Amino acid sequence: MIEFFMPMIPPTVTAQEKEIGRNRKTGKAYLHDTPEISEAKKMLTAHLWKHKPDEPYVCGVRLIVKWCFPRGCHRDGEYRTTKPDTDNLQKLLKDCMTRCGFWKDDALVCSEICEKFWAEIPGIYIRIEEVT
Repeated sequence: MIEFFMPMIPPTVTAQEKEIGRNRKTGKAYLHDTPEISEAKKMLTAHLWKHKPDEPYVCGVRLIVKWCFPRGCHRDGEYRTTKPDTDNLQKLLKDCMTRCGFWKDDALVCSEICEKFWAEIPGIYIRIEEVT
């Protein structure tokens, strides 16, 4: 089991916000990260790297994530019901966790609990546990 909290202002950009580019030679369209997505990936990867396991998980895991956004005029612990969507946040996070070596493939995540809150202390809480 791994459990940690990364104090930060969580990114609100998601992996779904890619730009369409064109190959100069063939003219074919392709998707690429916006500068904002690239920065979010760098930030997440830098924080995650400190917590990566010695060996990547090779079995099924449960991923529990609590996204804690700066509360502003909201109460500490109040659920955030505005964008970004949790599934889009998770995709970006799991891509970065895969890149850092938390698991062989994010398909091993067979159970997920994801919540987003307004919080006095912003950051991302992560817990990974093997499922049997």
